[in-house]
Parts: sequence; structure tokens; C-alpha cells
Amino acid sequence: MPAPGRRHTWERRVTPHCSSFIAVSLDGCIARADGSLDWLDHANQNVPAGEDCGYAAYMAPIKAIVMGRRTLEKVLSFPEWPYADLPVYVLSHTLQAVPEAAPNSVRLHSGALSTLMEEAATRGLDRLYIDGGRTVQSFLSEGLLREITVTTIPVLVGGGLRLFGEAGAEALLTHRATVVYPFGFVQTRYAIGSAG
Repeated sequence: MPAPGRRHTWERRVTPHCSSFIAVSLDGCIARADGSLDWLDHANQNVPAGEDCGYAAYMAPIKAIVMGRRTLEKVLSFPEWPYADLPVYVLSHTLQAVPEAAPNSVRLHSGALSTLMEEAATRGLDRLYIDGGRTVQSFLSEGLLREITVTTIPVLVGGGLRLFGEAGAEALLTHRATVVYPFGFVQTRYAIGSAG
């Protein structure tokens, strides 16, 4: 019990809300086997100027991003860094240091996801964007992913990196919304497990 006359503040940390916003081909791929997104770049040529398929609205409350090494390497190949100064955690057991091309907002994490969640909570990062196939799979398998928005692109890649892998985690999804865009994209949002 706190001593008389002293104020005691109980710190309550809220588990970060983890979600994903990701595009897949009709056959479930997020990239070709070599990581190429040429099929997505081609499809995006049909998207009208100014249409972002809800990406800006999704990103507005996001406080940090979690991705794997391969996703980081892909993002670093883009003409510009797309995440401004948002903190970015990169899950990797092989990287020894953050690549020089990455901004100061990037930090490596090689420990357990539970440790990452604790750190994010301590820093007040209450909404995390989980990006990349393996990272999504890891968060799913540990029951940490609470929501996923999948935009299906009308193309068959024929093989490559699958969003949920070959033997993915089992999860119950609850449909929240579907948007059909006139240029052929179909976007569906699901709550996962008890995210209700």
C-alpha cells in the first residue's frame, strides 16, 4: 500500500492492436518467388489517380510497422521510403545491423513476439501494421493478429510467395466488409478470432 500522502500511479499497458493491409493475387500470392511485384505494379496502372483503396484511412491510426527482412529489402528498393517517420520493427535473426539505406526509425528485433509487444506497449504504440507474408503468419500463429484487410487483384501469378504459406495457422475469421472496385480489385476486411 502506498505511504500516506504519496500519490501512486498504476500503469496500465494496453496490448497493441495488430492488423494487416495487404494485396494478393487471385491464387493467393503476395509476390513472385524472387520477391517481384511486377504483376501488382501492372494492375495498379488501372487504378484511377487519387484512388488508394483505403490505404490512407487504414494508416491514419497506425503507430508502428512490423515487417520481416525480405519485406524491408523490398521497401528499400522503392524510389522513396513510404512510412515517413513511423517506427518500423524488422524481425530478423540474420541481420546484424540496420541497413545504411534505412532511416533512423528502423530497428531490428530478433527476440520473441511477446517481447516486441511489450516494448510497443511501453512506448505507447497501440496500433501495429503487420506487413509481409512470414510476419503475418507468425503473428497469426501466436494469436496476435486481430484484423486483416486483403485486396485481391484479378491476376493469376502461377506460383510464388503465398500470404498464408503452404501450411498456415488455423484461425476463425469474421467478415466485416467487402468493397468491389470498378477496376477489378476486391477488398475484404476480417476480424480474427475473438477480435470481434
